[in-house]
Amino acid sequence: MRIFSSVAFKGGRRENRIYIIIAIVIIAVIILTVFFSTNKLTKAFIEDSTLGESWSEDINERKEESQLLGLENWASFTYKNNNDSYPAYVTVTSLKLLFMMNEDDLLDKTEVTINQASNQGIYIDLDTRITGKRDIKNGHKTTYIIYDGNDTFKEPYEMIKIIGEAWNCGSSGTSIICIGVAQITDNSNNNPEVNTNYWEKIISNQDGLIFNVKCH
Repeated sequence: MRIFSSVAFKGGRRENRIYIIIAIVIIAVIILTVFFSTNKLTKAFIEDSTLGESWSEDINERKEESQLLGLENWASFTYKNNNDSYPAYVTVTSLKLLFMMNEDDLLDKTEVTINQASNQGIYIDLDTRITGKRDIKNGHKTTYIIYDGNDTFKEPYEMIKIIGEAWNCGSSGTSIICIGVAQITDNSNNNPEVNTNYWEKIISNQDGLIFNVKCH
């Protein structure tokens, strides 16, 4: 009887461990299922009504990626104007990370993204750096950085202006980074006039492209 009781007891402990392991696995699956379902990326974009006839999305520039088994995702849309003499573009990037970036980290990432333009023949005049904050149409308070620069791929060089603007969207759980670049001179046609029309469309309030980004 004593031996039988001991074996029965050990068998019960073994079964209990199995049940505990199964319960842990089930709980983990439920947690991961809930986490994945709530980690869907809401992609920020600019509506056609805001773009008007002078701007359109470049479908070939659409990008989307995920990592950590889909727990982190990002996507970007690029919008370009239809003027070859004064080219301009805006890229809207949405990031869904495991943990939302704080304002300082988001600003640093925006700065790094701007500096990457130097690898594409863009000279950025760091002495012209301007920073500030504003409220945009969707109710978010953003932080922006503006630089003057030159497109060194062209001869003679063309003057450009660059803006990086970013914010966190609590409603969608995403971080948004917008980069806008506009050429404001056209030396190729010996035209010394500075044209800031497309630049103003990028940065202005009310009908501005970044001002009207939809993120939730």
